[in-house]
Amino acid sequence: MRPLIRMAKVDVVARDLEGRKPAGLAELYVRHGPDALALAFLLTGDRALAEDLTQEAFARVVGRLGHLRDPDAFPAYLRKTVLNLSRSHLRRMRLERSYLRREEKEPRQQSVEYDLDVREDIWRALQRLPERQRVAIVLHFYEDLTDNQASDLLHCRPGTYRSLVSRGVKALRDHIQGEMQRG
Repeated sequence: MRPLIRMAKVDVVARDLEGRKPAGLAELYVRHGPDALALAFLLTGDRALAEDLTQEAFARVVGRLGHLRDPDAFPAYLRKTVLNLSRSHLRRMRLERSYLRREEKEPRQQSVEYDLDVREDIWRALQRLPERQRVAIVLHFYEDLTDNQASDLLHCRPGTYRSLVSRGVKALRDHIQGEMQRG
């Protein structure tokens, strides 16, 4: 098994779990890492994930070594941390799957294929707008910010922001309609 954490030159010293002599972090890992890895693998069924969880658990527990009243509690504390991390990961995965199932049930909008010439016309028209109108349109339609968020970014009042968006959309519409009538 390859080591999960390289600790050959770690100068932090922890108490020996048997209370006899100081033990380095590397020794603690060698002693308890394989058991933590086996536990994580049995809980998740995924070797790579088990390695990540073991490394995370060991890092968390080692950060709390000074707070352990009983050095013999280290293995139990490490085991509990692996268990909590795996539960947290599995909970996140359940939430993601639930979200994806809900999304599958939602009716999909048909994908719209854009005419590249029209898209280029819109881009050119957008570039012709005054900077504040262009920024307001991008914040409104692309970033989907609220009026208050966008007005804070533009350092103006929400009404001014709405006005910038409205005038910018009108200018874009007029420009594109003018292009279509000419073309």
